[in-house]
Amino acid sequence: QVQLVESGGGLVQAGGSLRLSCAASGRIFSTNTMGWFRQAPGKEREFVAAISWSGGSTDYADSLKDRFIISRDNVKNTVYLQMNNLKPEDTAVYFCAVRWGPGWPRRLSREYDYWGQGTQVTVSS
Repeated sequence: QVQLVESGGGLVQAGGSLRLSCAASGRIFSTNTMGWFRQAPGKEREFVAAISWSGGSTDYADSLKDRFIISRDNVKNTVYLQMNNLKPEDTAVYFCAVRWGPGWPRRLSREYDYWGQGTQVTVSS
């Protein structure tokens, strides 16, 4: 089993920044891909960003790549999402996820094996 725990969400004004963290524990194998997704009320879960095991490859939703940065620390088994210049439309529950297997990039939620419980991000105007 793998456990993923997100943290760092909260309430922020438009234009502000937040840094989300996702700590992984359990049977963490190497060469995994970590991803962030988000889900706003009444909407489907959508891809935000993903990062390869080495951190050398990253992938972003086109609309977010100029404001969000994904990174990871494999010693700490933690992945981060730095979110800058936040907008009210970024309000959502943010989930981290992990997957194993070949292929890059991977943007579909069904392609990920384990998920965290999510952390709420609310951006006020």
